[in-house]
Formats: sequence, C-alpha cells, structure tokens
Amino acid sequence: RRRVGVLVAVALAVLVLDQVTKAWAVATLADEPPVEVVGEWLRLTFVRNPGAAFGVGTGLTIVFSLIAVGVSVAIVRLAPRLGSLGWAVALGGILGGALGNLTDRLFREPAPLRGYVVDWVQVPYWPVFNIADSAIVCSAFLMVFLSFRGVGLDGRRVSDTTRPILEP
Repeated sequence: RRRVGVLVAVALAVLVLDQVTKAWAVATLADEPPVEVVGEWLRLTFVRNPGAAFGVGTGLTIVFSLIAVGVSVAIVRLAPRLGSLGWAVALGGILGGALGNLTDRLFREPAPLRGYVVDWVQVPYWPVFNIADSAIVCSAFLMVFLSFRGVGLDGRRVSDTTRPILEP
C-alpha cells in the first residue's frame, strides 16, 4: 500500500541521513572542541553517549537496544493497518530514529549491543542529540497532534460523540 511505502521511505531517509551525519561527526568533530555555528544557540559538540537523553541509563545500553527492536517490530506489525499519511510519516520517523540509534548500539565500540550512540547537535537547555533523536521527538509531537485531531491510524476521524468523556 501507498502509506506503507511512505513509512518505509521516511524510515530509510531518517536512517541514511542519521548515519551519514554521524560518520561526518566522527570524522570531523571527535576529539575537537565544540564548534559554534550560531553563538551559544547552536553548537556542534561530539559526544559518545552510552545511555539515553540527559545521561540517563548509561549502564542500560542492552535494554535500550531491546526497546529499539521492540518498537521497530511493533511499527512493522502496525504498518498494514495504515490509512493515514500523517501516521505513516510519524511512524516512519520513529522507526528510522530507532533504527539509527540501534545501528550505533550494534556496531560501535565497545561491543555489539553495548555501543555508544554518536550525538553531535547542541542547543541551549537540551542534551546533545542527533538526527535520529530529533526524528523521534518530532514524530512523537506529530503523533500527539494527530491524536488530538482525532485522526486514527487507519485514517478515519474519531467523531466527538464516540470519544470517551472523562468524569472529574
């Protein structure tokens, strides 16, 4: 189906862009001081991240790898039910981001499933991140937006009368 094709295209685009930019970061930014692009508002800072955002879970690399595998499998299983272009883009972004960081965890030092993730983009008040991370975050925002708009995975809108009303 066309929506599955969109999901796959977005996932592949995110994965390729993520891995190409990480290869560039390793080649040009590793062991160098941060590069100011727009003053303090945008810096290129090379970080080998063994955990998740904000330095959380540095000893849980295997767990994060398994979560990425689980998320990827869940998205692949949901794909045949896609009827919404927005959901195809959002799930493709999540899948591409999960696979991008999983690729790092599988193939980078120190060992398979224990590899560090290359992060290289720094903005104020936020941890250093990469293309995969930004795709995951942007896709999550898109999913929230689609949910608030009542757009289902199958593309049909949930009418206001069928939504459950929460009692205070």
